[in-house]
Amino acid sequence: MSFGPVVIAVSLIALAQNAKSLASRALASGLPMTKVRREADGGPCPQYVGPLQPGEDAMTTSTATAVPIADAYAIPLEDIDVSDINLWRTNSFWPYFERLRREDPVHYCKDSAFGPYWSITRFHDIMAVDTNHAAFSSEAGLGGIAIVDQRQDLRLPMFIAMDPPKHDEQRKVVSPIVAPANLANMEGLIRSRAAKILDELPIGETFDWVDRVSIELTTQMLATLFDFPFEDRRKLTYWSDVASCIPGPGMIVETDDQKLTVLMECLAAFTVLWNERVNIAPQGDLISMLAHGATTRNMSPEEFLGNIILLIVGGNDTTRNSITGSLIALNQYPEQYAKLRADPSLIPSMVSETIRWQTPLAHMRRTAVMDVEIGGKTIAKGDKVIMWYVSGNRDDSVIDNPNAYIIDRERPRQHLSFGFGIHRCVGNRLAEMQLRVIWEEILKRFPKIEVVGEPAYVPSPFVKGYLSQQARIPA
Repeated sequence: MSFGPVVIAVSLIALAQNAKSLASRALASGLPMTKVRREADGGPCPQYVGPLQPGEDAMTTSTATAVPIADAYAIPLEDIDVSDINLWRTNSFWPYFERLRREDPVHYCKDSAFGPYWSITRFHDIMAVDTNHAAFSSEAGLGGIAIVDQRQDLRLPMFIAMDPPKHDEQRKVVSPIVAPANLANMEGLIRSRAAKILDELPIGETFDWVDRVSIELTTQMLATLFDFPFEDRRKLTYWSDVASCIPGPGMIVETDDQKLTVLMECLAAFTVLWNERVNIAPQGDLISMLAHGATTRNMSPEEFLGNIILLIVGGNDTTRNSITGSLIALNQYPEQYAKLRADPSLIPSMVSETIRWQTPLAHMRRTAVMDVEIGGKTIAKGDKVIMWYVSGNRDDSVIDNPNAYIIDRERPRQHLSFGFGIHRCVGNRLAEMQLRVIWEEILKRFPKIEVVGEPAYVPSPFVKGYLSQQARIPA
């Protein structure tokens, strides 16, 4: 396949005329305000700051003027909606999941900004859904992998939003880039870049850890994987943020049309790269792999864009938010930070614990293609099913003291963050390696890095991450 200028122009016009991106949703709250409740072993829950006010920016709203969180145990069970964006922009969802795990682990929400959906909140129930692709589909045409419904006239097919056999065929095309031998070859480059990033940080001054470290390291790696122009690498971060954003006031894009425009810019840029590489011998980057793969070289522009977005978001969000999450966790648990400094051989275990504790993607969605029973509840064909990885990773029936951050757990890789079954994260070892390398380099240089103030959270029930986190390296 080669997208020439005429083909790409026609595709852009058709998409612009016939489709809008994922529907923006109203932010809903209106919950009764009561006292802050403590989650077992997890300390006080962060405060809920209430619904967005006119002119308020959801991306920057601070918890400094917070009012008490709505008590998750004071509202009717059937009224719980863990998809409420306000809970995610304030990190206030924990007690809601705690209650669902204990009282209604397979829970039906009949009314939300994203429509009705089932919540699967316990570890083993999530595994049961994740590994049963015969009953629970990821197909984009049925809804895809996120709680937000894709419009029927704008489907971005990607291999994670496909069922076998097409899923398996396309996944095999890109999986060699994260094969063990290739990862070993990349480690030196990752280490040298991590070292340069850390050596350029200011000492004794406050800076944004998300921007200076987490985004920069992961974006440099993404540019390498795609062989994308290095000087334009921050476009990858921008496209990733737009792709995973739910449009609304104060968001990175506020309307469906704005989101569509940005995604078309992404498609146009990657089409140029595709056309360059399809006409030369296969190289080792992801674009070349897709251009020459037997099952991907004839993709439509929409499918090409879908797979590009998948690879950008997958390569960006897990590592970026886990790097920030690790610094936050180690500061919240200073005894674990001291343990790590005393024994750097714990870094690999700390990395796995961070990925569990952080859970950088809060959920994956499936659609039931038949009536099926889970946890004593009958899920009907066509129902939306949300596997809340963030809840399963705090299931105390499987993980001991799950709300605590313990870097030397007996089984640190026992978590749901990478998924299970055929859709298990293809780049999980690369993510782990980047976290391991950055912390090996940190401990060589700095006895301690402090967080300053509270983070700003991504206002999304899908990407569980950070917009910013101020930090300081003591002089």
